Amino acid sequence: MRPLLFLPLLLAACKQAKDSHPAGAESAPPAQTGPAETANLKLSVVRLNSTVQEWSAAQPWEKTSPSTRRALVAVVAPERVLCTAEMVADATNLEFESADGTLFAPAKVVAVDYELNLALLGAAEGEAGTQLFANTRPAPLAAPSRAGESLTVYQVEDNGVEIRTAGVLQSTSVQSSFLPGQAFLTYQVKASMQSAASSYSLPVFRDGALAGVLYSYNSKDQLCDISATDIVTRFLSASSKDTYTGPPSLGVSGASTEDPAFRGWLKLSDDQGGLYLNSVRKGSAAESAGVKKGDVLLAIDKHPIDRRGYFKDPDYGNLAWGHLVRGSKSVGDTVTLSLARDGKPLELTATLKREEELAKLVPNYTFGSAPAYLVKGGFIFQELTLPLLRSFGEEWSSRAPLNLLDVYENPEKYEADNRRIVFLSAVIPTPATVGYEPLRNLIVRKVNGTAIRDLASVAAAFSANKQALHSIQFDQDDFTIHLDEAVSSQVDSELLKRGIPKLQRLTESP
Repeated sequence: MRPLLFLPLLLAACKQAKDSHPAGAESAPPAQTGPAETANLKLSVVRLNSTVQEWSAAQPWEKTSPSTRRALVAVVAPERVLCTAEMVADATNLEFESADGTLFAPAKVVAVDYELNLALLGAAEGEAGTQLFANTRPAPLAAPSRAGESLTVYQVEDNGVEIRTAGVLQSTSVQSSFLPGQAFLTYQVKASMQSAASSYSLPVFRDGALAGVLYSYNSKDQLCDISATDIVTRFLSASSKDTYTGPPSLGVSGASTEDPAFRGWLKLSDDQGGLYLNSVRKGSAAESAGVKKGDVLLAIDKHPIDRRGYFKDPDYGNLAWGHLVRGSKSVGDTVTLSLARDGKPLELTATLKREEELAKLVPNYTFGSAPAYLVKGGFIFQELTLPLLRSFGEEWSSRAPLNLLDVYENPEKYEADNRRIVFLSAVIPTPATVGYEPLRNLIVRKVNGTAIRDLASVAAAFSANKQALHSIQFDQDDFTIHLDEAVSSQVDSELLKRGIPKLQRLTESP
């Protein structure tokens, strides 16, 4: 599953995201070539072909039909290329292709960060990769760009024709490019793009050096979203280490303090800014440092935070406060937090941690992992994830069941009693489920009297029961159903014969 905030990319009208030209740019005037871009950029790029198969939300033991993606990617080191993480998400096959289309070589993922939406790929073992990269030249990294400077989006048509589209960097902000809630430094560049081959992801240059990776393009406003050079540089530096570690987290969420009545209740003076902390995640760096829900975050490392949650960066101007942690620091670094608690000043030091996605109550993504599930007598149990919520459609935040949305939006209410949230996702009509077919999206509280913390505890509760009937209790109104063991076991045997390869996968697995 691919939760996206933007149209996947970009350039061919009337195409779907699964096609090699994912989203729609209208016809544009001939591309302009920036006067400084005279370098032979074709030596620093190759194509990347990706075959993708996502896991089915409704039938988690199966994958959906495969789709393909095609991108032009920059060579950043010998036999190493940089692309968006979206290109490798749920990929079953990755292949390099020379810019002239004559050479091919299998590719492998060296490091990937779905939060940054960046991935470093290398050639798989064999002579094909060596031959393909023999005539390439790694592109140097550009210095960070500033507003008003010119950047060049680079494309190569299938017939070898280069398209260099010059654009002007209008602004830099902290925003999400792929996953909701994962916001990092991004360039907004004004440029009039053309539809071209290999456009799922594109390199962006400045004076012959790599400045970033194009995430998305809005043909109406002619605006490109491009990963900032600072973020690319940090990712490539971290990828050079033996074990890649993603960006750290403070573990808080906040709300603005612009409302005068709210500020009065918080006892904030007029000369103070501040972000109201409405959530402090369990086990987070903030909680370990002593931060509490209801504190007001006034500054990080002496950088004042205003009433909307922005600080003034010396290079980029106003940026969202998260850049001070996720975009500027590494795991293990410390930050000084200036707070107000009940109107009184407080200073704490937090050591930043990495929040691993699969350790969260509700993971935001599960790329590269098969989803956990359990089938018993026709009842399908799953662990709640954001991709499952997003399967309710584009308006999932209002269409998904309220009980499941509450878990996602208020995890602190459930973390003490649950490692994961298990819910009844669907019911297959069988002799064991007669009368229960309409049930779905109910959170499981107990099975056979045992409190449920994850799918493994559901399986253990079923196995340990020696009675003829199983009892399944749900959160909603203490609603309980019963399942006949003899009938459900017979049904399970039939399901295995009729297409379900396994009745359970209790944890996410590669």
